Amino acid sequence: MAAISLSKVQETAPALVSLYKSAGVSLRKHGLDGLRAAVYLVVDHSGSMRPYYKDGSVQALADRVLGLSAHLDDDGTVPVVVFSTDVDAETEIALSDHQGRIARIVAALGHMGRTSYHLAMDAVIDHYLDSGATEPALVVFQTDGGPLSRLAAERYLCKAAKLPLFWQFIGFGDPGSKQFDFLRRLDELAVPGKRVVDNAGFFPAGEDPRRVSDAELYDRLVGEFPQWLAAARAQGIVRDPGSR
Repeated sequence: MAAISLSKVQETAPALVSLYKSAGVSLRKHGLDGLRAAVYLVVDHSGSMRPYYKDGSVQALADRVLGLSAHLDDDGTVPVVVFSTDVDAETEIALSDHQGRIARIVAALGHMGRTSYHLAMDAVIDHYLDSGATEPALVVFQTDGGPLSRLAAERYLCKAAKLPLFWQFIGFGDPGSKQFDFLRRLDELAVPGKRVVDNAGFFPAGEDPRRVSDAELYDRLVGEFPQWLAAARAQGIVRDPGSR
């Protein structure tokens, strides 16, 4: 059963009903129906991202993540971290106030900087630990390029492998770009040589991410989550549901 009912979504965010339904199909397909998990959204605010804010791609991703979160978390909100050289904003997007939310967030920010993953990752880790949550978390981490410090990003990912956080990276831009070579390598970091479990995935959404169908996007967002859950439970990182 979904954390938030269809009728509640119809009441509070009617524009997201189709996304909510599509997300439910993908969750059932991957054996995740009834799972409870926190969902985070991390979005790139570097200068090269300007076209994706202007054409609505970032808002569209936020709406899709919110539709997914409604199945997994009952609070109706998704914590959002906006980053560039530093963390530019820590806020949230809610079912009841999602339309145009991304534009309102970035309107209050300064210039668009460069790309630094590890500070955004640190912000998510701190938020999760401070929340006192015991459920696992899916972190949707959007970017259009590699980080300023690859070493720092890798180090944070490896350290975070001991926490109940799964990082699903999604790339906006040319899928063949060398900008994404680092994310492909991050996705393949050795287990257990580098990290205790495989806690990350990556997929490119192309130069017009809005053209990726809802069904495909949700399948990609949750496709590796079940394998991570099984590995994390085996390592005691995520509590086994049967032990509650």
